[in-house]
Amino acid sequence: MFTHPENGGVPVAPLNGKASAKVIRLRPHALASLFSGIGGFDLGFQRAGFEISFQCEISDFCQAILKRHFPKVPRTTNIKEINGADIPTSDVWVAGFPCQDVSLARMGKRDGLKGQQSGLFFHFARLVGESRPRVLVVENVPGLLSSHQGRDFGIVLGTLAELGYSLGWRVLNSKNFGVPQSRQRVFLVGCHRDREGPAQILFEPERGGGDASPRGSDGAAAVSPFKRVVEHPGGEGAVTPAIAYCLYAESARHTGTDWSRNYVVYPSQGAVRRLTPSECEGVMAFPPSWSVPSEVHWDEETYDTLRYHALGNAVTPPVAEWLAGRIRDYLDLRLGLRHEHQDGIGGRDVAAGAAGHATCASPLEPLVAEASTS
Repeated sequence: MFTHPENGGVPVAPLNGKASAKVIRLRPHALASLFSGIGGFDLGFQRAGFEISFQCEISDFCQAILKRHFPKVPRTTNIKEINGADIPTSDVWVAGFPCQDVSLARMGKRDGLKGQQSGLFFHFARLVGESRPRVLVVENVPGLLSSHQGRDFGIVLGTLAELGYSLGWRVLNSKNFGVPQSRQRVFLVGCHRDREGPAQILFEPERGGGDASPRGSDGAAAVSPFKRVVEHPGGEGAVTPAIAYCLYAESARHTGTDWSRNYVVYPSQGAVRRLTPSECEGVMAFPPSWSVPSEVHWDEETYDTLRYHALGNAVTPPVAEWLAGRIRDYLDLRLGLRHEHQDGIGGRDVAAGAAGHATCASPLEPLVAEASTS
């Protein structure tokens, strides 16, 4: 049995299904959550055994959701007004900084990191520079990779590399984690003064088995999951696609085509409707009523809009939990709680096709070559 003076007390399952020494931690690994939203990252990491140490979220509605589900966690509202010393010492920081200025869903010119919303990344970087946590996870829409012909993503990489972080990134699709939605997001992982850490966390040593439908003996192509439907057994009820298109931060009003790809059809009645906020919770793989605050102070339309927006901006908990499990195992290795030659990094394989784009890099060699035991 391995123990460690800083981390013991919480048993951890064997890695990769192999028998291994039991891990005992004195305390769980700690997670600080910035741009917390309604806590998708937080829920996933909590399920993987992390302790949520801090939250920062400016939306009053999202704050109410966080207060309901994480009542004892210290939190604040404005990332511009805090310093690194205000954040409890935490092994991991996560941040889904605002995507509005880099998203391809935005009509017209994208302001990128010069925008008022996405530009908040620089306040996150300031705090990172003051605290230097062991591991960072930054989440955003894939549009970040192409914003200003890739220059904005280069700025993100360069900024964090200058702070001593080796970086890797991967685009993960929630549908490969049991979520009934095709939702691609880029996840950037940074490990302080450890050039091999991001690849160990983000990439499996071998490809998983995958879940793609095979072609039939006559060579017929597999049916797209978007064309498969779930319907009432008697044929009289609702019909919905088996997998939803990506949910966006929408209004409660039926404006434009913001909801037209995700719908519920009633063939016998000739009717169609949008998903309700409660149904969107299921499509995002949140527990039922997760986006319902303890007290409701808004009219119905405003309340529904707040829920649609919060869910459309959220991180799906199963993806966060997968990342959290791999980060937990990586931290255990760094702290000497596991023998790397015995187990390696655990967690289930991502299904085939999980990464529409996968890259790992260690920019600025002189900054990442130095080893650290901190």
